[in-house]
Formats: sequence, structure tokens, C-alpha cells
Amino acid sequence: MSFGRLRELPRAKLWSEPTPVELLHNLAEQTGAAKFYVKRDDCNGLAFGGNKVRQMEYYLGDAINKGADTLLITGAVQSNFVRTAAAGCAKLGLECHVQLENRVTKDTQDYRQSGNVLLDRMLGAVIHEFPQGEDEAGADANLETIADGLRKDGRQPYVVHLHPSHPPFGALGYIDCAIEIVEQIEKLDVKPDCIFTPSGSGNTHGGLLYGLRQLECDIPVTGVCVRRESDLQRLRIIDRLTQIAELLEQQAVASVEDVFLTDAFLAPGYGVAGPQANEAIALAAQKEALILDPVYTSKTFAAAINFARNNPGANLLVIHTGGGPSVFGYKEDMLSI
Repeated sequence: MSFGRLRELPRAKLWSEPTPVELLHNLAEQTGAAKFYVKRDDCNGLAFGGNKVRQMEYYLGDAINKGADTLLITGAVQSNFVRTAAAGCAKLGLECHVQLENRVTKDTQDYRQSGNVLLDRMLGAVIHEFPQGEDEAGADANLETIADGLRKDGRQPYVVHLHPSHPPFGALGYIDCAIEIVEQIEKLDVKPDCIFTPSGSGNTHGGLLYGLRQLECDIPVTGVCVRRESDLQRLRIIDRLTQIAELLEQQAVASVEDVFLTDAFLAPGYGVAGPQANEAIALAAQKEALILDPVYTSKTFAAAINFARNNPGANLLVIHTGGGPSVFGYKEDMLSI
């Protein structure tokens, strides 16, 4: 199945693919799963890796193609996207301005200075702050104000926007991931009953689902809500599928009926792990030496563990989207698990 213009769009290569698919024997035994697989996108090598590496390849490719010398991006204080953008810019020789939003009501020194924030500084990013956390349009507008100032200084800035109305270049990276997964599960000779992925911006979830369906792979994909409730997130993913098709100038195969979401593990809210997510962090670390973060992967694994316990003998695959550095920003929370 063709992916339209995918290989024509500029891509800045940041790592060596593919990431491995690993069998988690101990978690399978603990949960009753027949096979419990993990796609290790935390192992793609750029400054602690994670799903944002795939996404930044296409944003940075577009930026360089347009002659940019500076990149601007916004995200939460402990944002993996921001850290990965700073890393990609350092590798490719671009200046990076990052805007940290107050999305999480957490004001400890560790949260404000350690984890991804420490890495942002080490990677040479210029840090700005935005006082709000649930205003995507406002955060983008403030980035544009910063970009205007840079233009006056003779720079050529490129803005990675937060609001979903902008082209989802990052989602293209998860079409690449879907291609890898289809090849890998064929070699393993196993078909998962479900694939679990975090669902936040919609780039990872939307790109993965789009890619699988274009490859005529009908495995259900469950998006685990990490920022907003499922009704709102469903609309976002449906829009993402349409935007990806428009970007690639083709007719999408994925449909509304393919969009499965759960917000059962979202509480207490974005950036805060509930009891089931904390259990997933402990189980993954102590049974598989797998580090999960409290924002994305813990909630995704919690959903997968719950599925396995309620469907004995199932085969499942979880996308590990990284986020390991953020655990240092949540030190007190991690020590209490």
C-alpha cells in the first residue's frame, strides 16, 4: 500500500532505525497474558530517546528545507517534546528556543530544575516561560511573538505549533513506526489482539493508526488518554487522520470506527499518575527493569495490564514512548511508590 508523498517530504535523520520489539516474560506471567510485547521507542538513541524523536525528524526536515536557523517549540515543564527538539537542534546546528507551560500544579525544585529541564539547559536551549497550561492557541501566539523578535534580529525562525489546526508533520514518524511493527510482528509470527499507545497531541496515535490501516493491518489500536477525556480526544484523532491524508495527498483507509480510546487511567489528570499508573511503574521496573514515566507510559501500561488481566491468554503490544528523564522531576512521587 502506498503512502502518497511520505518519502518526498523532507526528513532530518536523527537515529538508526528500527527500534526493537521485546517480549516481557515476567509481565506476561504477572498479568495472565499469553504474550506481552513492548515496542521500545525509548531506545532510539537521541538524548534519552522517545516517541518525539520520530516526530522531530519531520518537523526539523521541514524547518531546514525552509531555510530556518532557529526552532521554537512549546510544552509542559517536563516536556519530552521540548527536550527532543533541543537535542535535534544541537545535532543539526540550529538554535533552539523552548517555552515551558505551567500545565501541572507542581512547584518542587526537582520538577522545575531536574529531569528534562536540566537536559534542556545542557543541550543549549534558550528557555522561556508561559504562565498558562491549557491554552494551546495562546501558547502558539506567544511563540509567534518570540519569533517576531528573532526575525528583527536577523534570524530565520521555524515554529512547531501546539494547536491541532497546523499540519501534523510529527504524525508521519508514526507511519514509519507502523511499517516497522508490521514487519516485526510478521517475523515473530504473532498477531497482537490489541496495540496500546499514549494519546495526547494525537501525532503518535493518529500516525500509528493511519499507517497500520494503510498497510491493511486490522489490529485494534487503543489510545490511552493522557491529557483530555476520551470524547474530546476522539475528535482530535479523527481530525488528525484527515490532516495526515491531506498532507500525503491521498485517501485515508482508517475510519472513525477505528478510533478506540480509554480515559479510565487519566485521573487525577495530565502529568499526575493515579494508583493504577503507579502500580504499572512499580511492576515494569521491578519485573522487567523497564522505566516508565508518570505522564504517558505509566498510564498506557496500566491500560495494557488491565486488558491482560481481563482477557487471559491475550497477546498485546505496548508502544513505549520514552519519557525516562522526567522521573527525576517527580522524585518524591517515585520514592513513594
